[in-house]
Amino acid sequence: MDIFAKCREFDPVRLYGPLVGSAYFRPVLASTRPGEVMVNGRSVVMAGSNDYLGLARDPRLAEAAVRAVREYGMGGLGARAMCGTREVHEQLEGSCAAFLGREAAVIAPSGFQTNLLLAGLMGKGDVVLGDRQNHASLVDAVRLAGADYHRFRRGDVARAESLLDRAVPGAGRIIITDGLFSMEGDLCDLPGITELAARHEARVVVDCAHDLGLIGAMGRGAPEHFGLEGRVDLVTATFSKSLGSAGGVLAGPAEVIDFVRFCSRATVFTAAMAPPVAAAALAALEIVRAEPERRERALDVAERMHNGLRALGFDTGSSVSPIIPVAVGDQDRCLSLWQRLLDAGVYVNPIVAPGRPVGQEMLRVSFTPAHTDDQLERVLDVFATAGRAEGVIPHAPPGSWTPVRIARPTTCRLPAPQQPTVATAC
Repeated sequence: MDIFAKCREFDPVRLYGPLVGSAYFRPVLASTRPGEVMVNGRSVVMAGSNDYLGLARDPRLAEAAVRAVREYGMGGLGARAMCGTREVHEQLEGSCAAFLGREAAVIAPSGFQTNLLLAGLMGKGDVVLGDRQNHASLVDAVRLAGADYHRFRRGDVARAESLLDRAVPGAGRIIITDGLFSMEGDLCDLPGITELAARHEARVVVDCAHDLGLIGAMGRGAPEHFGLEGRVDLVTATFSKSLGSAGGVLAGPAEVIDFVRFCSRATVFTAAMAPPVAAAALAALEIVRAEPERRERALDVAERMHNGLRALGFDTGSSVSPIIPVAVGDQDRCLSLWQRLLDAGVYVNPIVAPGRPVGQEMLRVSFTPAHTDDQLERVLDVFATAGRAEGVIPHAPPGSWTPVRIARPTTCRLPAPQQPTVATAC
């Protein structure tokens, strides 16, 4: 059988409906208005990006990249081990290690590739536990390593423990989890995971792709938020979300990072990160350190929009972060609602199979500190009109609803709120 036969038979319109051609791989251009993008020649509110801190178009990142172009050019020249290492790479690694409170760090050209670095630490016979909703890059790292992979549901520590109990004595043990889950917008059960790891002599790896720069008092992610940085062995993260650049970092003990540099195929056999990209990430990290008010504004906006949507009757699940999942539950209705929103000037992301299980389709919504109050009110008005037209929310707002309290640095230390039904990160 021709291995390309499945390609000829693939028909996205038949699988996903007529709107699929409009909903995905659509060109999005920059707009002169903060918080907006150009789609089909008109400016619309961007309420679906991963640019959580609004740094992707910050002129300071652009200036840093331009200076690096002038100094280094565009290319990486080769693999880091050969001739690809530049001073800016070492500066970024040092800055990441210092920011995350780790002994050392190694960077990679993408966040996905950063997680593939973990494959070099695992092998046949090792036991890896992972949350069912872990990012695909973490799953692929385990598959590449040939380790035994077992999944558990969020918070189901008993199930995870039973899997470790059955592990072959002497096998290496690692528990891997996202810090902040990219679709649900909720935090991992890091307290439960670290306690479990301590009982079974397992290592803990947290992928802070979506929480770096956003969650925690200093923006160091879920480990900082829960006060468990000392019990997390390795942290991975990407620069393509809150840091507005590209690439990623793995940080941890110096001996582990040195091993990965020399023994992980994803490091040894790849070209170095482009110097301008590294320079932009370095500039973004400095901004995150110097401007905590940017993070505070992002969390304020997220809480306002979570509760604004809930007040209209939308279900935003268990999210306690700037990732707002708006449940729809039907593929055709999800895509139709997405189209209505775009027609009215609001860009969000429709998430259908295979990104979500059938029957759990949703819109993924997010905002940045760059969004103005007028833009936020406009988005709520558009959601109200479109949601009612599609039958996703009732025509009259609900009489009561459960407010969301965003995961802030003091969330786990605040006294119980007046309303006992408030969703929290604790």
